[in-house]
Amino acid sequence: MSPAFIQELTPQGLHAVPYRADSLADAAQYEPDGIYTVTNTYHTFQTLKLDAHLDRMEDSAAREGIPLKLDRRRLREALRQMISKAQFGDVRFRITVPREVPNHAILTLEPYVPPSPALINGGVRCVTVPGLLRRNPAAKTNDWVADRSAVTLPEGIYQGLLVNDQEQILEGFSSNFYAILNGELRTAGEEVLAGIAQQIIFAVAPGILILRRDAIRMSDLPDLNEAFLTSSSRGVIPIIEIDEQSIGDGAPGPRTMAIRRAYNKWVEAHLEDL
Repeated sequence: MSPAFIQELTPQGLHAVPYRADSLADAAQYEPDGIYTVTNTYHTFQTLKLDAHLDRMEDSAAREGIPLKLDRRRLREALRQMISKAQFGDVRFRITVPREVPNHAILTLEPYVPPSPALINGGVRCVTVPGLLRRNPAAKTNDWVADRSAVTLPEGIYQGLLVNDQEQILEGFSSNFYAILNGELRTAGEEVLAGIAQQIIFAVAPGILILRRDAIRMSDLPDLNEAFLTSSSRGVIPIIEIDEQSIGDGAPGPRTMAIRRAYNKWVEAHLEDL
């Protein structure tokens, strides 16, 4: 993979940063405390719900006491300039606003690699991680990146799932979590970061099954029919196992795949030029 392309957008324009990184994940260790978002492009210069990402950045900043009003036109122009210069084609990018300098933005790009067909068709395995929760769940903050990076997941595990004191499964380390139980699609309505991909799920899933914004509990795991994760850069990812407990028949479920198809159709209909 090509090294990440990173620049800082200041009131004076784009400038190089004093570090080099191989990926978004690698670059995170150098970034200052603040708030951020991550998404990707389509067809090189198209995005999905970018304003929703920027809305959430401003909301996260307000929740953290950071005075932020993004110049969206300049931000889009800077991203277009960097994408053109990087020549990666489709990119996955992160926008970070430092707490101490909220009129700056660090823009980090890497080549976008979508989830493989094998991963989608085979599903993923997850584990619950009790005792680890976001400090401020409704805000997307950089300190959470450090907190989750300190946890080593077992080999073959795709994502850790957060569990609160009531043994409710809330969300993934970097995703929203959903389960199908007794014919209902369940997902936590509180104590989680509201996902941008989740907005699309809320738009398409009610046409497939009942949606209930109420977290399942650990005790529900043996009875789950299906489960999946969502995030902006990954879309819908089927889960086939949690804590070595097979979900349903241990394969991506039919309603999960129907939701995934509806999600992808919605995406293609709502792409916009950067």
